Amino acid sequence: MPEFAVWAPNPERVRLDVDGAVYPMARGDDGWWRATVEAAPNARYGFLLDDDPTVLPDPRSPRQPDGVHARSALWEPTAAAWSDGDWAGRSVEGAVIYELHIGTFTPEGTFDAAIGKLDYLADLGVDFVEVMPVNSYSGTHGWGYDGVLWYSVHEPYGGPDGLVRFVDACHARGLGVLIDAVFNHLGPSGNYLPQFGPYLSSASNPWGEGINIADADSDEVRRYIIDCALRWMRDFHADGLRLDAVHALVDTTAIHILEELSTETDQLSARLGRPLSLVAESDLNDPRLITPREDGGYGLTAQWDDDIHHAIHAAVSGERQGYYADFGSLATLAHTLRNGFFHAASYSSFRGRRHGRPLDTSKIPATRLLAYTCTHDQVGNRALGDRPSQNLTFGQLAIKAALVLGSPYTAMLFMGEEWGSSHPFQFFSSHPEPELARATAEGRKKEFAEHGWNADEIPDPQDPHTFERSKLDWDEPGVGEHARLLGTYRELIALRRNETDLADPWLEHLQIDFDEENRWITMRRGRFVVACNLGTEAVTVPVRGEVVLAWDEPKVGDDITELPGQSVAVLRAVDN
Repeated sequence: MPEFAVWAPNPERVRLDVDGAVYPMARGDDGWWRATVEAAPNARYGFLLDDDPTVLPDPRSPRQPDGVHARSALWEPTAAAWSDGDWAGRSVEGAVIYELHIGTFTPEGTFDAAIGKLDYLADLGVDFVEVMPVNSYSGTHGWGYDGVLWYSVHEPYGGPDGLVRFVDACHARGLGVLIDAVFNHLGPSGNYLPQFGPYLSSASNPWGEGINIADADSDEVRRYIIDCALRWMRDFHADGLRLDAVHALVDTTAIHILEELSTETDQLSARLGRPLSLVAESDLNDPRLITPREDGGYGLTAQWDDDIHHAIHAAVSGERQGYYADFGSLATLAHTLRNGFFHAASYSSFRGRRHGRPLDTSKIPATRLLAYTCTHDQVGNRALGDRPSQNLTFGQLAIKAALVLGSPYTAMLFMGEEWGSSHPFQFFSSHPEPELARATAEGRKKEFAEHGWNADEIPDPQDPHTFERSKLDWDEPGVGEHARLLGTYRELIALRRNETDLADPWLEHLQIDFDEENRWITMRRGRFVVACNLGTEAVTVPVRGEVVLAWDEPKVGDDITELPGQSVAVLRAVDN
């Protein structure tokens, strides 16, 4: 008989409801309530707190077949569902990661439909698939960051069985899997945790209610987070996690929860016999996240690096609004590529203060930082959700790709970027509560109106068309300039994978030259030089050698190479 257990120190009485039959539960001194009763393998169950007749889902629910407001369902992964026993795994360091959103990656928006595109990803040459959050949230579609039942898998995607099939299929094709996990806040609909115990903190959080990881009674809440993280990697065979906005995890304890999670992840890795990676999203530019624990850091594997994104995007696009204000020059781009961070205890005009901390490039390899030209945030959090490919030339897109994939950093793509998708990726939601739906739409319009946008132009997140517009068009990759750009991405990824010079992770070996006036920049990695002309007119750059791939046709002379406007060439260099 299965044992049912729930941590619920708040109520005076907790009863278990299994398929309509109600059973008493016994409370331990630790605030956990337990009961062992007969139940079918897929029984629907929940908890009754005190005299409230509402059956609440399990905070550690393994499955929510009828949504986040309904009963939970028993579910256990079965060994027979897996065929990846030979999967040895790999670390994310130096890899090429492909971020995707299950709901918009295919027309169907399911795990099974995404499996049908995995051969395409393997042919592209990527090493990892990173899925935006797949935990349960209210509504049918959304970005997934409003999760309220972190242990269960969103049913419209295919539920936990669908995720098992997806991860298993990825491993069969040599693709690792990262799952985006959100532990810094809870969504606005279906969050019943405060009725069970002190899960929430008084700390402010811009996205929702913050989590109690340092106040009184926080030990079990920390355990709730860490157990959830380990479950994705143990029960669902994920190769690691992307940890959302870790700067919003307010932890004043001596052992930060990220360090604690890192320690337990390494222990799980040793037990499983395969690498497990933790990749942080952080706004702090703080190298302590990726500094080994024995050197006083948190010991995470890698972190996203928005400074690299901003430096590349502003230099290529010319945009200077908001946080792009400090970026745009080639000098800034060169400095950021050489040092990992641009803001490293330096003044940020966007923040109005000093920001960041220098990275010790002699001790921390570049592969612990992720470089990218697109992410769900950098596209979807624009007012119109417009991609760079909707505003830039294909030559400019090729330059951005070469600067990322030709760099020593771990590289990440966002779905559709590789062929210059013409579809936006907009912010969408499907809150079933009318008041919440209205507040979400009005809040989005107000936010961008304050930054000068016409409120009437801002897409309504609740409009189903906003969701539909954000789906990829799989007819595009095979036609015209889309196909040509896709070919360039494939060549860049293959070059990165096959040439040992491009595997050197040390920034001290990276050589960069640029000409601010003539708008060219070169990035040398051993024998290879990535030469980019960001201007519209042809320029000459002081490198020579064999062209191994190019956008447009460079002319190689005895001592120089002429690059057409808005083009890039990768050369196997010959020194003068």
